[in-house]
Amino acid sequence: MARIPYLPEDLSEPADVVAAIRARRGGSLLHLDRMLLHSPPLARGWNVFLGAVRTELSLNARLRELAMCTVAVLNGADYEFAQHAPLLAEAGASAAQVNALHAPHLAAMDEALFPPGERAALAVIIAMTREVKVDDRTMEELRAHLSDREVVELCAVTAAYNMVSRFLVATGIHARELEPGAPATSQG
Repeated sequence: MARIPYLPEDLSEPADVVAAIRARRGGSLLHLDRMLLHSPPLARGWNVFLGAVRTELSLNARLRELAMCTVAVLNGADYEFAQHAPLLAEAGASAAQVNALHAPHLAAMDEALFPPGERAALAVIIAMTREVKVDDRTMEELRAHLSDREVVELCAVTAAYNMVSRFLVATGIHARELEPGAPATSQG
């Protein structure tokens, strides 16, 4: 159960912020939104920032969702993983690949399940999440597979979803509270 009560699902104020969030979410508010809306300025900024991270970057959907799911597992954010695992599968990951992310360090070394570029991405995602610092060798391996723009965007997605997962965990938003029929494609 959430540590702070969710605002009501039929919340309508502040109208501009609620309308913008509902527009991005396909008309509904997720539990995450109903928590963020305790602070309208925070909810407004979050919506704009995470909307851009989710829909405006050139990083392919599979790497984006790989980062989101891996961060979720590393930080114990089951709500985030439950929202994004189906999107990772939709982006082409197999059920075995999605399941392998429950042990990210092993997944990063699994040559049978993940191609070299994804293993390099996993290594950077793990380093950023666990140690914050990424050593030169790990970053160079990633750069051998991605453009500079893609590396920057992968790092930004990883950083952004560390923020998301830490907010979810701190406020007590859990997967057992997933919204029935919530549009998982608009998480974040």
